[in-house]
Amino acid sequence: MTVRPINDCFFTDKERMTHGEAIALLKSRLSPIASLEAIPLEEALNRVAAAPVPATFPVPLHTNAAVDGYAVRYEDIARGWLPVFQRIAAGNLAPDPLEPTSAARIFTGAVMPAHADTVAMQEDCEVYGETVKLPPKLKQGANCRHAGEDLQQHDLVVQTGKRISAADLAALTSIGTSSLQVSNKLKVGILSSGAELREPSSADTQLRSGEVFDVNRPLLKALLSDLPVKVVDYGIVQDTAADVHAALLKASAECDVVLTSGGASLGAEDHMLAALDELGQRHMWQLAVKPGRPMMFGQMPKASGGDAYFFGLPGNPVAAMVCFLMYAHPAIRRLGGEDWFEPARFQVKANFDMQSRKPDRREFLRGSLSHKGGMAHATKYPRDGSGLISSLRESDGFIELSEDGAAVKQGQLISFIPFTAFR
Repeated sequence: MTVRPINDCFFTDKERMTHGEAIALLKSRLSPIASLEAIPLEEALNRVAAAPVPATFPVPLHTNAAVDGYAVRYEDIARGWLPVFQRIAAGNLAPDPLEPTSAARIFTGAVMPAHADTVAMQEDCEVYGETVKLPPKLKQGANCRHAGEDLQQHDLVVQTGKRISAADLAALTSIGTSSLQVSNKLKVGILSSGAELREPSSADTQLRSGEVFDVNRPLLKALLSDLPVKVVDYGIVQDTAADVHAALLKASAECDVVLTSGGASLGAEDHMLAALDELGQRHMWQLAVKPGRPMMFGQMPKASGGDAYFFGLPGNPVAAMVCFLMYAHPAIRRLGGEDWFEPARFQVKANFDMQSRKPDRREFLRGSLSHKGGMAHATKYPRDGSGLISSLRESDGFIELSEDGAAVKQGQLISFIPFTAFR
């Protein structure tokens, strides 16, 4: 039997789920569901490590020269001119030990000879024939890369749940890794609901009165491109109970995660809520956030076993982006094998005034950053409509205001979440 909640027009923000409660619910309900695979290391960028990788030997393996120059025993520098008895290039794996009161010509990356502990840059040395004089103020151990200074044997290079970065690839290569166990890419299905929606077409760019182009699916595709997922686009679904039910049934059977936009309220033509209740279980609906109040989260069982996870985003593009980034984005990362993701927040000064606000509601204003006197300042976008794509395009991130409803005064510290924090 379908359970219909009471009309949301009579809800107050105090009765709706808070931002913190929504995050806590998602964290408690979600765990990794992705299967595992081994892939070549060169394909591992942006993938999620499925097993820890320790260093099997020290990096670097041997103490070596950090610059082109001359290797000596530190105690011999004070002797002045020293004879140069050998030349050591990178790739010479077993140089002769350094004789006392002598120097060795050495090049970047070359193995340090036994007994040498300091390297002087060639630009700082005086050379005469086969002798060299090193700078007297050179510090002991200068310009040496010591064995194991980057990684000691058994150090953890990447841990389970780590999204692999370019730096991780370099570190893994330094220990000879050629393949990596990773989480498989989740399949994420996206669809929009609305009889007023149209696809852009080169043949017909004219809209009739009451129509709009569907911007949410391209928006969600772009936002998902930063994640290790495969996107399946189910297009625009008409606002009928049968069409919405059929679309969710198909998407949930084929995908791990289903993202919808629109149809999440309780209007006569909004069928997402009813379809979710019919096909699965709803855990969340109606958040005390602005923008983004009608936000759904639930699960739909798959005939093949397991569940597809459902996120019903608002239809307005600003609200859809806020809800995707703050709730769906970290949830998808968790399902894909990562630890729970929390975007970085920075304290910046407000470059605007704002009167006291409605209490009991988290707000995500759009804002741009500037720098004055060594401090970052956030300027609020002048208009607040949740359909204003310009407020996203012309902003650097979200100005996050807490549920206390307090006024914002010019110069006070506020929380800022840059869009780049979600990459």
